[in-house]
Amino acid sequence: MPRALLLENIDPVATEILGSAGYEVESLRGALDEADLIAALDGVDLLGIRSKTQVTAEVLRSRPALEAVGAFCIGTNQIDLTAAAAAGVAVFNAPYSNTRSVVEMAIAEIIILARRLVDRDRSLHAGTWDKSAAGSHEIRGRTLGIIGYGNIGSQLSVLAEALGMRVIFYDLEDKLALGNAERCNSLDELLERAETVTLHVDGRAGNAGLFGAEQFARMRPRSLFLNLSRGFVLDHEALRDSILSGHIAGAAVDVFPHEPREQGDEFTSVLRGLPNVILTPHIGGSTQEAQHDIGRFVAGKLVDYTATGTTTLSVNLPTVVLHGSSADRFALLHRNVPGVLARVDALVGEHGLNVDAQVLATRGEHGYAVTDVSAPLPADLLAGLAALPEAVRLKRFGPRGG
Repeated sequence: MPRALLLENIDPVATEILGSAGYEVESLRGALDEADLIAALDGVDLLGIRSKTQVTAEVLRSRPALEAVGAFCIGTNQIDLTAAAAAGVAVFNAPYSNTRSVVEMAIAEIIILARRLVDRDRSLHAGTWDKSAAGSHEIRGRTLGIIGYGNIGSQLSVLAEALGMRVIFYDLEDKLALGNAERCNSLDELLERAETVTLHVDGRAGNAGLFGAEQFARMRPRSLFLNLSRGFVLDHEALRDSILSGHIAGAAVDVFPHEPREQGDEFTSVLRGLPNVILTPHIGGSTQEAQHDIGRFVAGKLVDYTATGTTTLSVNLPTVVLHGSSADRFALLHRNVPGVLARVDALVGEHGLNVDAQVLATRGEHGYAVTDVSAPLPADLLAGLAALPEAVRLKRFGPRGG
């Protein structure tokens, strides 16, 4: 029986889906460091992680039979995608499933910060009745600046506008503005115009240190700031200085450069204890609805890949999907050089088989071909395909359904 290892408390629906597909599933609550992960991967065919487990090249080398990794989250910067592709390991994530949860949390935090509800709550818990409108504002009519206009940023744009906010955004790519949102030509333009700035950028290496003292200085006095994207994009010392100086009136931070690995571990940050600052433990997408949908989505992608060779929405392999029926199917991940498909088809023909259907796609250094043939694949044909000098990984799937 094939085995799947799920780490970091992935929703039980993933266990149900993989179990129904014939996998023996082991599920652990926490992350594993490199040495422990290497030991745990013995005999494992599928690995499921969230944001804390690092899948390094060494981890991938330790388990050559590993077929795929599922990142049950949005980001994949915790996985060496290049090494995974070179090893023939497909990687899938959930780019859309928790979008709404992050957006709702951002909206809630913008309102909480604008009304200074954190400070009012702390005062009342301390026994002080502080009923005052000082520093408390509606968000209607105020300008929200969104940095990163992807799935989350664009949906936040729509909801914020529905609440009466003016929306401006900045993105490195030329994104279509939704509703009445207005694109800024530069980050500096956004910072100088917005009264609330929120980061929704991805985890690419170029975003490290994106926001620091220079950017805070360009923001309007008494602005609000949110980061629900990646911990390493923000200079936390610079944010602390801006809060203490009064230049930034409030902030909400959900992600940190160094986060505790286990539930209940001590959390340290220079942002602790600051006025009108909301700190949350990386829970932007952690609603029951989002985690269930992520578990369903990523587990489904893993099952589709291992059962049919489908790589739709893989983040590191060429995208291929082949429908139809035939006597047998195989998939060949190979180095992207001319002539590979011709040699594959020649081998199939030499063994007296017809190609019923075939799809090839390339991505960078790799090509991926899924082929349906008219009769069961003989062992010597499979051996010949695996022996091609360009071959990275060969997988046989057996008869296809309709």
